[in-house]
Amino acid sequence: MALPIEDYAVIGDTATAALVGRDGSVDWLCLPRFDSHACFAALLGDPRNGRWLIGPAGEHTSARRYVGNSAVLESTYTTPTGVVRVVDVMPVGDGRADIVRRIEGVEGTVRMRHEWVVRFGYGKIRPWVSRHRINGTPVITAVAGPDKLILRGPRLPVPVDGRHADEFEVRAGDELTFATTWIPSHHEVPDLLAFDERIAHTVAVSEAWAGHCSYAGPYRDEVVRSLLTLRLMTHAGTGGIVAAPTTSLPEDFGGVRNWDYRYCWLRDASLTLEALLACGYRLEARLWRDWLLRAVAGDPGDLQIMYAVDGSRDLPERELGHLAGYAGSTPVRVGNGAVDQRQTDVLGEVMMALEMARDQRVPETEDSWALQRTLVEHLAEHWDEPDHGLWEIRGEPRHFTHSRVMVWVAFDRAVKAVEEHGCAGPVDRWRELRDQVREEVLVKGFDSERNTFTQHYETTDVDASLLVLPAVGFIAGDDPRMLGTIAAVQEDLMVDGLLYRYRTTSGVDGVPGDEHPFLACSFWLVNAYARAGLVDEAHALMRRLLRVLNDVGLVSEEYDPVRQRMAGNFPQAFSHLALVGAAIALEEQAPG
Repeated sequence: MALPIEDYAVIGDTATAALVGRDGSVDWLCLPRFDSHACFAALLGDPRNGRWLIGPAGEHTSARRYVGNSAVLESTYTTPTGVVRVVDVMPVGDGRADIVRRIEGVEGTVRMRHEWVVRFGYGKIRPWVSRHRINGTPVITAVAGPDKLILRGPRLPVPVDGRHADEFEVRAGDELTFATTWIPSHHEVPDLLAFDERIAHTVAVSEAWAGHCSYAGPYRDEVVRSLLTLRLMTHAGTGGIVAAPTTSLPEDFGGVRNWDYRYCWLRDASLTLEALLACGYRLEARLWRDWLLRAVAGDPGDLQIMYAVDGSRDLPERELGHLAGYAGSTPVRVGNGAVDQRQTDVLGEVMMALEMARDQRVPETEDSWALQRTLVEHLAEHWDEPDHGLWEIRGEPRHFTHSRVMVWVAFDRAVKAVEEHGCAGPVDRWRELRDQVREEVLVKGFDSERNTFTQHYETTDVDASLLVLPAVGFIAGDDPRMLGTIAAVQEDLMVDGLLYRYRTTSGVDGVPGDEHPFLACSFWLVNAYARAGLVDEAHALMRRLLRVLNDVGLVSEEYDPVRQRMAGNFPQAFSHLALVGAAIALEEQAPG
């Protein structure tokens, strides 16, 4: 069985990412892109579905950290006979897909275990494996269909029962570097990387990027790590921002709420962009905007809520029956059926992010504004239709209050683009629609008896998404109606200081089973507290949430406070961007 989710760390090259366990096993890796097929898939099955293990062969303890402000992972293993360090890195900036693992003897002697099991097609396809000599250096290649992996190093493992394995001793002062490289199967084996140079370059690039962070509040370390993680999930070539590098890590252990997050949701990407812009990163705004223009180009009626990393539209959902699932949670899914849903809030998030870019003097282009205008005009014809909401319910479409508020945001930011930035558009019509939507929400999306906004127009239930209303400018954070909403959300959705998204027992989402508190929602509560003037409560909850982060500062989608373990896909962009937003809200409320 795979390790607890919190026992993994992520490394990546801004094209794809790998999950490395505390035991030294790479249990998840899709090559060459986030949304490619996995070649190491033990995370969702067992070692026979592919992994790359380099770790102590016997009893040990471990400690790990990222090297400075980078995604270079350093794991130190202490055994009864010695200490060894393993450095894991996916070098950036060379246009290749490599994962490099360096073993360094620190003290005494440690017996190490090396196991390389390649299974393409999400752990299903056993490749043809052979040994070669390239320029006098031995290598192992694994080939199946379009994919080829090459393993190189000073001591290569040997075939044992369908895998390659080895054990050897590492003494103080020893250094052994191994590399796995992906190439198209019809390509020749590339030259060996200059490891020292590429590792140093990868650290330097990341340190320089982190140094541009403008946030200077009390949670800087956590904010910087979150921003680095969001950068890691941004494809440097296309600008697409994935929601997570994993699929099917369960929201409910043993249940069916297992989804593929290796795609670019317009909502998540927009919110990620806002977090980056708020911390001084303007270049990313241009890169993502260009991705958006390519992805959504065409008829506005064809707008999707998500796309592949390269902007592709075809993301059919299917189940992988050959995988047992993380913690027995099936089905394992790839693709995402929510791609065909109507989620009216999405354009609001996009318009909010692009307005923020304009405010920070990211120059608008003729094409980018023309696209926004076309999308807003299409919304003007369809804004009052029910939708599936930001939680992607698979039940009946409804008029979700959060969705209606984000419709208001879309019109509001379009109006501001005309009034404050000189863009051309039918501002009188947009202003009238904005006011009409606001009035509707205040009447139909509000329960005056309980003094709270509601999840949708046909219920008195609440939803944690209501907490974002002050952050998007719909209502003041200290408005009595918002204070009542905060109180109702706490009363109905809080457990052990953390918030559920909504009560799944209502049946609104159309999916069986349950889930755990959704961490982004709790960070939204920090934000709402801060805007309501409840600063002490905000800091207390922020400290509670930061204790959920794992030892290297990463966090998943959800958290089980009873078993004190993470749940859902990992690391989760939504959780990390909400952490950044909460920290910024607290900084803005600081005296002086």
